[in-house]
This record gives sequence, C-alpha cells and structure tokens, in this order.
Amino acid sequence: MSSLMNTNAFDYVNVLDKALDASALRHEAISNNLANADTPNYKREDVNFEVQLAKALRHSRYKSMDAKVADLKMSRLNPIAYKDYAGFSYRIDGNNVDPDTEGVYLAKNQIVYQGLEQSVAQEFKNLQAVMK
Repeated sequence: MSSLMNTNAFDYVNVLDKALDASALRHEAISNNLANADTPNYKREDVNFEVQLAKALRHSRYKSMDAKVADLKMSRLNPIAYKDYAGFSYRIDGNNVDPDTEGVYLAKNQIVYQGLEQSVAQEFKNLQAVMK
C-alpha cells in the first residue's frame, strides 16, 4: 500500500482536489458579493485559479499531460481570492456588484463543482479497477 502512495497514481486527484478548493472559495466569494450588493464602495471578489493552473501546465510545454500533472508543484497551486477593482460600476456609490451576473456566476460555479466531484469519483473508480 505504501508503494501506491509513492507513485503518481494520485496526481490527477490532487489537482482535482485543488480545483474543488478553488470552486468552494469562489462560492464563498460570490456569496459575499451577493450579500454586499447594497454596500457602498464594495468591490466584488473572485478567485483566480484557472489562470494559475494554466500557467503551471504551460511551464512544462512539450510534455504529455500526465508528465505535466506529475511535475506540478502542489504547494504553489493555491486558489487566490482577489477584489475586482477594474469591474465597471453601474452605480454612483462605487459598488460594482451586479446581482444578476453574480447569480449566473454562482450557477456556473455549482456546475463546475459538480463536474469536479464526478471527476474525482471517476479517478477513484479507475484506481479501484487497477487494484483489482
């Protein structure tokens, strides 16, 4: 069993786990945005994970996807929440939260989260099939 832990068998699961963390953090950010939709000068929050992941995968450009995922430094792949100061504000009070847009982002994020959960489950099914 310890030899399985020392292989790259969990590389994709680890990346998916980080993506799930990012999606959960994005859900929290969107919830905060909706809760503060009427707060003057509030700036919407979002999470920057996809860009980090794309940069990390581009780093090893001429490798297979398996090799790219195996080479990822998980400690450097963390979701980062940020304030969207560049967002256009429709309101005089400086708040840049549009509740309708946030609702769309929330629905999209829920679909992404469910897809990631299914991907993790499939990875474990694959590992289980290999161990049989």
